[in-house]
Amino acid sequence: MTVSPEEIGLCGCWQVIAVRRERVELGRKAQPPSDAIGYYATSLGAAQRNDAELIQAIRDHWSAIENGAHHRRDVSFGEDACGVSQRGAAQVLACLRNLALGVYELARERGRTHAPSASSRCRQMTFAAALAEFQR
Repeated sequence: MTVSPEEIGLCGCWQVIAVRRERVELGRKAQPPSDAIGYYATSLGAAQRNDAELIQAIRDHWSAIENGAHHRRDVSFGEDACGVSQRGAAQVLACLRNLALGVYELARERGRTHAPSASSRCRQMTFAAALAEFQR
């Protein structure tokens, strides 16, 4: 839907997009499909992108999140199985997981590890070895 910034109260917003998603849960206790509506605001004018291009941009955004950092944190550190429910603690753990992935990527880039993944590097790393890495 095309809007003006004044109508919606968002500076620079020229379009609002509503996306209906159908969620299908997989597994032994599969539930019936459920619907969810996601709303997006953009500064792009209606003539700048067509509907298909806007939908593709939204898909690309979520694909990058799921297949990027979140997927790596989940595979390497079992993030989805973590039982922490307090928001602050969950944010701290996500930051620490991101830090561990960053340290692994940096060590790999500098040729200081031959571990095939961040989780295997973490299993091999001791505190003393990690401290020595940072002091080099």
